[in-house]
Amino acid sequence: MSFEEYAALARQLAEHRRAGERDAAAESERRRDLHAAADYLHQRLTAQGHRLDQLGRAIGVDQPPTGPPPAPAGDPAAWPGPPAGSGSPVAPGSPAAPGPPVAPGSPAAPGPTAASGPRDGRSAGAAGVPGRAGVGAYPELPAVHASLALPTAVSPAGAGVPAQRAAAVDPVVELEMARRMADEADRHGQQAELLAQRPALLPTWSPLARAVAVYAACGAAAGVLMLILVVASGVGIVDGFTLGAWICAGLPALAFFGGYLVLGRWGRPAMVAGTPPRYLPLGFLICFLLVPLGYCAYLLLFRALR
Repeated sequence: MSFEEYAALARQLAEHRRAGERDAAAESERRRDLHAAADYLHQRLTAQGHRLDQLGRAIGVDQPPTGPPPAPAGDPAAWPGPPAGSGSPVAPGSPAAPGPPVAPGSPAAPGPTAASGPRDGRSAGAAGVPGRAGVGAYPELPAVHASLALPTAVSPAGAGVPAQRAAAVDPVVELEMARRMADEADRHGQQAELLAQRPALLPTWSPLARAVAVYAACGAAAGVLMLILVVASGVGIVDGFTLGAWICAGLPALAFFGGYLVLGRWGRPAMVAGTPPRYLPLGFLICFLLVPLGYCAYLLLFRALR
């Protein structure tokens, strides 16, 4: 081999080494990116979990209680069996069938027979050894344990072949799917927060319009009570001083405090920073003007109809 061939071989080896280093660097960079993306998704999911807990506490929904862990598959207590008192007979020869003890060497003692092994003349394995009649080469599972057997895939080449394992998933694809699901969870979380920031009473109205409507409704209810008092005063049940006191102070105060309590109970959003405004001066003005003005309108209407 000449010097030029040695030099060409050395250059080829150096190129292969540089390509291997580049591939190793690219794989290391890819792994770092995957770890960074996984950490970022973990932080996002943790923040989403805390936010969902806050939303649940705000709307009064507690976390569901965790049930008892399932029993392991190897626990004999978890295996199904016949119910107590069912009276189902136990098959003779089964592991659960009781029987009287038999002394070794007696005529009733079991011994190696032709039925203990295959009938084609071949050896029965460990089951055919004298003195080891209880040992079977391929013991059969009882019917109650048949559901615990491993799943097998039926193929035309041969039955009883174990099922193939699932193909390995691409971590990049899985992280992208997790990121999309996290984005979808953020979108639904924002919608839930918008709904939680609306009160149960007139949710689409502005706070000022809601307060005006509530105080006006309470004032209208006080006006109905005022009409009842006027009728009672006309028949002599209520005197004039009591009627005037209720119209000027009692009923407006009841309407004001009623509107204040209604706004505090049903006009407060589930999630809000601080106390929502209740517009106390506006409510006081509406309630203490609406009832006396309603009484004056009633007097004018009564005189006009006379």
